Amino acid sequence: MTAYSTVLQVRFGHVDPAGIAYFPRIFDYVHDVFEEVWELHVGTRYYHLLLEEKIGFPLVHSEVDFKKPLRFGDRPIVSVTCFKLGRTSIGLRYRFMLGDEVHLEARMITVSTHLETMEPFPISDEFRKRFELLLEPGATVASGTRAEPTTASQRPHP
Repeated sequence: MTAYSTVLQVRFGHVDPAGIAYFPRIFDYVHDVFEEVWELHVGTRYYHLLLEEKIGFPLVHSEVDFKKPLRFGDRPIVSVTCFKLGRTSIGLRYRFMLGDEVHLEARMITVSTHLETMEPFPISDEFRKRFELLLEPGATVASGTRAEPTTASQRPHP
């Protein structure tokens, strides 16, 4: 398993009067990273999916465990792994770390949806292969949909 990782910055406008990242801002951070995963890992801008392809991955379930606060000036590393790869759904885990400490962990499930009908439809093989590279050990994978495991040298580059 490989995780996708990026660095965020907690800015002044992201914190509440207590000096910690306001909890709705966490959902903004997660969505920003979600879009980055699409562009830099999957190789397709989420913007393009929505406006050109008329495909969306709306959020259908979310969980966040707040373990330690994020404060103004913090630069957490966010690691993204896939805990569920269904026929039409993707479950991504976002782990926000400062040093060796987990500050929060979010789990989000989105569903592949045709935006004109708002009906779910199967995730393309092209996208599925990219998310398989992020699968956690023991991840839930829809039967009959998983491609053969690849070695690092066989993995496509974004």
